[in-house]
Amino acid sequence: MSPTEKFRAKSSEYAELIKAATDPGKIRQYQDSKDSFGSLADNEAWLANNLEKMVQVSDEQQPEVSDQPQPSRAALAAEEERILRCLGAALIMQWNTVPAKLQRELFDAAGSMGELLDTAELRGQIARFLHKHKDDESAA
Repeated sequence: MSPTEKFRAKSSEYAELIKAATDPGKIRQYQDSKDSFGSLADNEAWLANNLEKMVQVSDEQQPEVSDQPQPSRAALAAEEERILRCLGAALIMQWNTVPAKLQRELFDAAGSMGELLDTAELRGQIARFLHKHKDDESAA
C-alpha cells in the first residue's frame, strides 16, 4: 500500500469515528486528525505526481567536498533524528510562550503521529509530559 493510500485509509478511519462520536471534543479531535491525514495524503500524491519535475541527485552525482567518505544513509538518518530531537527540545523549552491555538495544533499533530489504536495512549503521554514540564524555565 502506498503512503498516499495509507494516509487516505487513516483519514477514512477517522471519518468513521466522527460518525459514531457524540462528544463534541472527540468529534473535533477526530475531524482534526481526519483533515491532517487528508493533507498528508494530498502531499504524498503531489510528490508522486511531480517527482519527475524535481531535481534528482544520485549518489554518483554527489560532489565530493573533501577526501572524507560521504555519510551513509543510516548516518544521515541518525543526523536527522538528532536534528528533530534538538528542534523538539527547543520547542518544549519555549512551550509556555507559544500561543494556545498553536499549542493545540502542535499537540493534535504530534498525537496523530502514531497508529490509530495507539493515538489515545500517545496523546495521554504527550499531555502528561507537557504538564510535567509546563512550569520549567523557558530560558536555556
